[in-house]
Amino acid sequence: MRRAIDLAREGVAQALGGPFGAVIAREGEVLAVGQNRVTSSGDPTAHAEVVAIRAACERVGGFSLEGCEIYASSEPCPMCLAAIHWARIDRLWFACSREDAADAGFDDALLYDELALEPDRRRLPSAQLLRDEALASFRDWAAKADRIPY
Repeated sequence: MRRAIDLAREGVAQALGGPFGAVIAREGEVLAVGQNRVTSSGDPTAHAEVVAIRAACERVGGFSLEGCEIYASSEPCPMCLAAIHWARIDRLWFACSREDAADAGFDDALLYDELALEPDRRRLPSAQLLRDEALASFRDWAAKADRIPY
């Protein structure tokens, strides 16, 4: 965890992005680290956890990080929490809470609230289009004998 905290502080000092760091380890070995690089990369998804997940997946040569733990300097936002789940990471450890992050100007409360709403009640205007046409891709996937399940 101290390494994740150091990465967060180093990222601030180097003007990489927000004050967030993450470390992914398996059986005591560090597989990858990440620092928030949103502002320096111009990528709104370049959160520390996502950066670390991308690097760890590249290192292991796949999309599953089963058997791994992630140490984050702050409680992950909804996007990062979803990525942690999709990567199948076994355990999440975090230092600062989402309330601590909000006090520093990183408030994810709106996102947590929005996720609980039906699409037509969210702030972001949303509507479903061409469902029947799009279902073809799911049928294609279900019929694909060599698909790689995830």
